[in-house]
Amino acid sequence: MLAALLSPLGVLYGASVAFKARHTKPHDPGMPVICVGNLTAGGSGKTPIAIAIAQALRARGRKPFFLTRGYGGSERGPVQVARAHGASVMGDEALLLVRAAPTIVARDRAAGARLAAEKGADVLVMDDGHQNFSLRKTLSLVVVDAQTGFGNGLMIPAGPLRERVAQGLARADAVILVGADNPDLQGFSGPMLRTHLAVETNAMARKSVFAFAGIGRPEKFIASLEAGGIDVAGSCFFADHHPYTDDEILHLKAIAGDTMLVTTEKDFVRLSVAQREGIRAVKAVSTFDDPSALEGLLDRALASV
Repeated sequence: MLAALLSPLGVLYGASVAFKARHTKPHDPGMPVICVGNLTAGGSGKTPIAIAIAQALRARGRKPFFLTRGYGGSERGPVQVARAHGASVMGDEALLLVRAAPTIVARDRAAGARLAAEKGADVLVMDDGHQNFSLRKTLSLVVVDAQTGFGNGLMIPAGPLRERVAQGLARADAVILVGADNPDLQGFSGPMLRTHLAVETNAMARKSVFAFAGIGRPEKFIASLEAGGIDVAGSCFFADHHPYTDDEILHLKAIAGDTMLVTTEKDFVRLSVAQREGIRAVKAVSTFDDPSALEGLLDRALASV
């Protein structure tokens, strides 16, 4: 009932995206722009995929820079991220990205692209931005959670969609499905790649853990731990991008007791140095079923500029 009441607002939200798509004149940064986006609000697994793409580019001898809005941070940019920055300033995703490649936070993506060029970038990887039209994109990849698909099919705030599925997929050069299911892509006929998210659990093999997370779909984190052979004795979930208080962390440590307390890397970067004591960060890795399919897309993108 609530979704039905909010659906007119969702229609307006989707219409605003369509208007921007038609009327925004994109800036040409003079280098390839690879956008890793989605059609829903959070939880699809974009950031590990963006990192995997940057690693593939670096293996080719390229100098990729990440370009991100810095969601959850106060910085408007454009500014280059340093590891010493805090999540409250740059956003948690930016602090994950900078571990893999130089990262620019900029609400104005065109200004961020110019700064990246000044710093020596020769290819940009946008973590999110499928609904941002300020940059000319060479390769637009839409990430879809294969299990949840597009939710109830309604747009924000009535549902998870940022725009109509057909509208968003019409601008996609390829779709990346995360997981083994097959959601309805509404007639999309372009390339479809499949990837799986896994967590690195070597240091926790055959151990019992208490897990907490404040991400888009925290249940995926628990499932990944269990798939890696980890016994999850208990868990606690928070809202996406949740800023943890000292009392909350003390409470989690008290609940966990002698059990190893673990969280995602994205959550870990939001903790203070003192809060991190006794907590292990678990790294998520995106693995493509057919790496050659991704390589082919990158080949065409890099050759076109």
